[in-house]
Amino acid sequence: MLSLGLSVVLGAILLLLLFSAFFSGSETALTAASRARMHRLAEDGNKRARTVLALTEDRERLIGAVLLGNNLVNILASALATSLFLALFGEAGVVYATLVMTAVVLVFAEVAPKTVAITNTDRVALAVAPILRIVTFVFGPVTAAVQLIVRYALRPFGLDVGENQHVLSAHEELRGAINLHHHEGSVVKIDRDMLGGILDLHDLEVSDVMIHRKNIVMIDASLPKREIIGQMLSSPHTRQPLWRDDPENIVGSLHVKDVLRALADANWNPDAVDIEAVATKPWFVPDTTTLQDQLNAFLRRKTHFALVVDEYGALMGLITLEDILEEIVGDIRDEHDIEVAGVRMQPDGSVVVNGTVPIRDLNRAFEWSLPDEEATTIAGLVIHEARTIPEVGQTFTFHGFRFEILRRQRNQIAQLRIAPARSLKAATGD
Repeated sequence: MLSLGLSVVLGAILLLLLFSAFFSGSETALTAASRARMHRLAEDGNKRARTVLALTEDRERLIGAVLLGNNLVNILASALATSLFLALFGEAGVVYATLVMTAVVLVFAEVAPKTVAITNTDRVALAVAPILRIVTFVFGPVTAAVQLIVRYALRPFGLDVGENQHVLSAHEELRGAINLHHHEGSVVKIDRDMLGGILDLHDLEVSDVMIHRKNIVMIDASLPKREIIGQMLSSPHTRQPLWRDDPENIVGSLHVKDVLRALADANWNPDAVDIEAVATKPWFVPDTTTLQDQLNAFLRRKTHFALVVDEYGALMGLITLEDILEEIVGDIRDEHDIEVAGVRMQPDGSVVVNGTVPIRDLNRAFEWSLPDEEATTIAGLVIHEARTIPEVGQTFTFHGFRFEILRRQRNQIAQLRIAPARSLKAATGD
């Protein structure tokens, strides 16, 4: 009779351990399941995928129910094991029960099921979803009470956990997934940069990628018509701003196709072309406009060219559709572009860079992580960190790189040499 009772207790412990393994594996599978893949399966009519999506929609409730179930079965299994070992070994049974249950729970109820779940995430998630749906429904009132207690318990420590609070935004989750796949080798660098560039459109403003006003090629409207048309046809740019009296006073925008069309209508007589009639009304946009909003505006207005102004209405630069696309696909050049020496690799591993080169372009090209929050160009970053306008020959070390000023034009850093600080230490033997 005693052996029958021990067998029942042992059977109950094994059953509870199976439940513990189920809860541990289910938690891992459902939290690691690909929502994108489940969404696609749900669209194809997979009911279990819909259940997975419904469960992971409220992760706090799901995890609370799983943890509650897991703790219940683990504690009950430990209590039964303790009573079993007490009956077999007396007072020493407590120690034996603790050691045995710790090893059994760790190996068979935690590590093993989690390993199976993480190697077959989606398959396990689809398999356990119907049962977990029932569990979360049954434990729903208890987990809701636990969540409420936790929120109020954390408030005195300055942690206000809202009901719909998300630690990561959708963009951050996508960026993390892209970087993870890149490190694992399933996404090559160029694809990672393109996908990351799309996500960056929400974070960047037009002032970060615009062509600065000192580099804008503009045409004086007071010039003879023949000279204006000559400048348009000899320029590598298809669009150019037209100013009158003062470069800040932009009166229009010329497109080379419109100029050629007007020239053909005038029997190729430049003096008969009405330049101001050919010019289109200039479009001004604030420098704080995000690239995503500006891209949408370009598509909506069916134009590729806008002038950027600051809060006082002063001209800051210009932005084109190509500038935004280059943030996604990288530098776009055609047969009419003029090659500008911006970045040159040196035999010693350093890089000679023009001061106007954007920080983002360097980070993308060399896998660097220089900050671009306070400055757009590499020269701007050096000035921001140095808190002064450096002289030629000065060197600075910050953010893990050594910056040497090679050339300066008035108050602008024209050229500098950049090298990772660690490579310099290795070369000098420090």
